[in-house]
Amino acid sequence: MTSITLQVDLAERSYPIIIGAGFLKDEALLQQYIGSGQLMVVTNETIAPLYLDSLLTKIPNADTIILPDGEQFKQLATVERVFEALLNQRHNRTTTLLALGGGVVGDMTGFAAACYQRGVKFIQMPTTLLAQVDSSVGGKTGVNHALGKNMIGAFHQPTAVLIDTDTLSSLPIREYQAGLAEVIKYGLICDADFFIWLEQNMPALIVRDQAALQYAIARSCENKAKVVAADEREGGFRAILNLGHTFGHAIETATEYKAWLHGEAVGFGMIMALDLSTRLGLINASVLERTIALIGAAGLPVSAPANLPTSDAILGLMGMDKKVLDGHLRLVLLRAIGDAFVSNDFDADLLKQTLQHYL
Repeated sequence: MTSITLQVDLAERSYPIIIGAGFLKDEALLQQYIGSGQLMVVTNETIAPLYLDSLLTKIPNADTIILPDGEQFKQLATVERVFEALLNQRHNRTTTLLALGGGVVGDMTGFAAACYQRGVKFIQMPTTLLAQVDSSVGGKTGVNHALGKNMIGAFHQPTAVLIDTDTLSSLPIREYQAGLAEVIKYGLICDADFFIWLEQNMPALIVRDQAALQYAIARSCENKAKVVAADEREGGFRAILNLGHTFGHAIETATEYKAWLHGEAVGFGMIMALDLSTRLGLINASVLERTIALIGAAGLPVSAPANLPTSDAILGLMGMDKKVLDGHLRLVLLRAIGDAFVSNDFDADLLKQTLQHYL
């Protein structure tokens, strides 16, 4: 397959998204974006044995740091280890950080880059489907806090996103399916034709057909790039990218990130968001039914994890979401497939009905 290049248009902060196969072995491409200056590769204990040595043969002068793997390590203490490595190796403000891994590695690396010497360059090389279609694009970086997900962070755009689809071959099936939740999200929020394509091509995506996979990644990135270009710092419109996330983040926090992967929580959160949209009379029941069927076809859960706290407790955790403004909970809702919007004008009793029904 030939590679696909997209552009995130943000004036002087614009950057390319390049999607193809074999980038870890493409020395010319790596040097084009890394250059000859200092470089710190940030990865984790799962990815390092798979891809780090191959990468270092093309960039042998890079320093490295290997972090523990897991959402539970997405915290300030872990980022402190990156700062320590940078300082020990005497990296200056012209250095570049390269994030080799999934969304957790990418978010922490970007946050470290935003903070180190008040901001240095970084490159995203995502190795999970979820990171390739969502978290690596858009410049959102940060860490979790015990009281809420992604509550500490910064907007800091990468200089390039290099997506090597070969890395998906080693991704466990559960993590791969979790990434499909974010793919489905783009069809729901802004691309009805893509949603229909997903309904028709989910079997091909499940078996990781390369042509279908490259198309789905490119279409997802194209949609995200358009949203980010229109609202870089989530002043309003960009918040549609959080469809299902307020529900999902609350479940993740309540279960201490142990019950579900992020994409699984988002997929189930989208079901609850569409259920509320149905109760509000915004969409008809068939839209919810089609979405549940597609999420189920992607191998994602369509019922709640065990041992959740009460629906009132989940509602309390939703109140810690970043989209809360002046004490008002805002949710991403749907008017139709491909037409999402953000609102705090909804019947609180209907929200409670949705929570009680699913939780």
